[in-house]
Amino acid sequence: MPTTEIIETVDELMPRLRATLEDLVRIPGVSATSPDEVRRSAEAVMELFKSAGVTGTRLLEVDGAHPAFYGEIRGPEGAPTVLLYAHHDVQPPGPGWERDPFEPWEENGRLFGRGVGDDKSGVVMHLASALVHGAAPPVTLKFFIEGEEEIGSPFLPKFLETYGDLLAADVIVIGDSGNWRVGAPSFTTSLRGLVDCTVEVRTHGHAVHSGLFGGVVPDAISALSRVLATLHDEDGSVAVEGLVRRDADPLDLTEDEIRDQVDAVDGLRFIGTGSLTSRLWHQPAIAVLGIDAPAVGEAANALIPVARAKVSMRLAPGQEPAAAQAALEAHLVAAAPWGAQVSVLDGASGESFALDTGGTAYAAWTEGFRKAWGVDPVETGVGGSIPFVASFNEAMPDSPILLTGVIDPTGNAHGPNESVDLAELRNACVAQAIALSLL
Repeated sequence: MPTTEIIETVDELMPRLRATLEDLVRIPGVSATSPDEVRRSAEAVMELFKSAGVTGTRLLEVDGAHPAFYGEIRGPEGAPTVLLYAHHDVQPPGPGWERDPFEPWEENGRLFGRGVGDDKSGVVMHLASALVHGAAPPVTLKFFIEGEEEIGSPFLPKFLETYGDLLAADVIVIGDSGNWRVGAPSFTTSLRGLVDCTVEVRTHGHAVHSGLFGGVVPDAISALSRVLATLHDEDGSVAVEGLVRRDADPLDLTEDEIRDQVDAVDGLRFIGTGSLTSRLWHQPAIAVLGIDAPAVGEAANALIPVARAKVSMRLAPGQEPAAAQAALEAHLVAAAPWGAQVSVLDGASGESFALDTGGTAYAAWTEGFRKAWGVDPVETGVGGSIPFVASFNEAMPDSPILLTGVIDPTGNAHGPNESVDLAELRNACVAQAIALSLL
């Protein structure tokens, strides 16, 4: 199909694609808490693709897992097979929304709602490829829309094992990433890995009077605070020894841009050393995600005997998660102050990943980006983790993986008032449809 025809077709489809995206946002498929809604979301996705002419539509089931959608459109004999991945589940809404997170609204060319960017925009991008190319695509298209990415894709390896022949492809396109910024299409070429743990500090057997024993007996919250404070050097660099650290192309990222994206308080100093992109993509990062201790409103005049914290560590590409977990645990235990007891319970882990950008698939998508946006794509890293990329690579080691998507840094994925730029959605649909023709 000529490029001009693809562009015209996507533009004609945009009202339908937008309405589809809005309908998907209205289904609160929170995989962490709402299995019935996740199933309803999977069924809605199946009906959407079936109505677009996709054949063999079905829900894939694995014991204990949320359902995933599968469908396909056969291409010409001998043409490559492309697996288009996205996920239909979403994060919990959380506090801070200006409006109902599951009733989409538009402001200044952006559509708002939970999951509108991550990753229902990816679902719509793949649906657009089916609609544009119809019953005669230039390649064989396989659609795999997962339902548990937001809880870490725990059953994805089982899906790939159980349905390996069905999902087999020559090229894998994962539509669960985003662009460098609005107007700057991107290939994501590296992902940080992840380990986390719960650290517990205990100082005595039960709560005791803070006046009678204070000044002699340390409380667990103070002891825990000292342990957590050792995780960073004075400049904010991760202090755990033996971790992989790498440099990254600084590109044109500025501190002011990050400050705007996170709404930083006045005078906030950034942590770490090296270029901003190195710190975000190719160096370890540690954050304390939560603390178990009495709430301020419930506090009594008592020395607390035990306190816990969840500690998360992002890993540079090339870092082996088990070694990083062991290093983190050893650091926490060694940091125990005043003879307090410190124990560590290991949590989740995920592999980092670096993608190869050579070959015909990347060339096709590069040209698709150029035609859609009018500029060359940028190669970026992502500070977050998508562990299932390694699962796909293990299942299909000879198939190149392309990590793309629709969201941008101002979209606030996982946060309140999540949004997607509708012009970027249009461009992403155009780019992928063109790339499939070129491939």
